[in-house]
Amino acid sequence: MRAVVQRVLEASVTVNGEKVSAIGPGLLVLLGVGKGDTEAEVAWMVEKLATLRIFEDAAGKMNLSLEDTHRQLIVVSQFTLYGDARKGRRPSFIEAMEPVGAKALYERACEQLRARGLTVGTGIFAADMKVALINDGPVTILLETPGAAAAQAP
Repeated sequence: MRAVVQRVLEASVTVNGEKVSAIGPGLLVLLGVGKGDTEAEVAWMVEKLATLRIFEDAAGKMNLSLEDTHRQLIVVSQFTLYGDARKGRRPSFIEAMEPVGAKALYERACEQLRARGLTVGTGIFAADMKVALINDGPVTILLETPGAAAAQAP
């Protein structure tokens, strides 16, 4: 799995002109599911997202997590995180998981985040979404489950 994690002051997802999710301060997570990802990758990513210390403490240091601050997150499915543009001009998406399996693992990740007591907004899987955000910092972190980088080695 791969994720682009952005600390935000606010974020929202709109589909067909209707706002389907909106949060105040928290995280916007673009989440990609790769071929071969399993429940183990979901568990790793959920743990990392919930406990990643990227919010400032009283001393101004990035020392607090979503769980520490009780902030919200929006998780948006993003198969294009598995786009490989090393050759040619059009990205190849062959390392992205097929839609049925990807949707199941994406939904599982959101369920597990909610089970930790977090407020989780989502997009609509496979929809044409408009994502709006106000970056905070900006702080943007790239996360990959341990096997994700090896899967796309040249």
